[in-house]
Amino acid sequence: MRRVLLLGATGLVGSELLPMLLADDTIARVIVITRRTTNVRHVKLDEHIFDLGEMDRHPTIFAVDQIFCTLGTTIKKAGSQGQFRFVDHDLPLMAAKLGLEHGAHGYLIVSSLGADAKSQVFYNRVKGETENDLIALGYRCMTIARPSLLLGPRKERRTGEDIAKRFGWLLPPKYRPIEAKSVARALAESARKDEPGVHIIESRAMRM
Repeated sequence: MRRVLLLGATGLVGSELLPMLLADDTIARVIVITRRTTNVRHVKLDEHIFDLGEMDRHPTIFAVDQIFCTLGTTIKKAGSQGQFRFVDHDLPLMAAKLGLEHGAHGYLIVSSLGADAKSQVFYNRVKGETENDLIALGYRCMTIARPSLLLGPRKERRTGEDIAKRFGWLLPPKYRPIEAKSVARALAESARKDEPGVHIIESRAMRM
């Protein structure tokens, strides 16, 4: 029976992943760190509400088997490139290090299609650097999901997503938008297999 930790439970992928983890009969406890409540009540759920930048003040929470990181923002929403990097690089890395220090063996993260540490595009470069830095930590099991544009119920409206819903089918399969639920399912399945090594799941594979 696994103990797992979920970061980003109120986000697009995280909100789809949480009920999957709670329904999994191989998981005994689902620990969530969030800035606002999930409004979910379940016997397996252990919710902690505090600023994610203060994770290192709560180290014992990271005494789990696997960590799911579904954190993510946009430069526009973050307000600056520096803040974007903090959310999409620094926080995932902080959580990963705390997990290793307290016995976690598996780490699963939502990255992005096109992630490349050598990219000229800032967004893709940060995603690629995050992947590389996480892999370098040496987790026994590392899963990196690289979705294309995510679709799902958002609180804010995004013009690009509206266009993608209508015309995404015209794109090559690799670039077509993907439902957040499909990404969540891919992460849950990979965690259940718990196979050693680094596993990179591209967007097209998650739609199958």
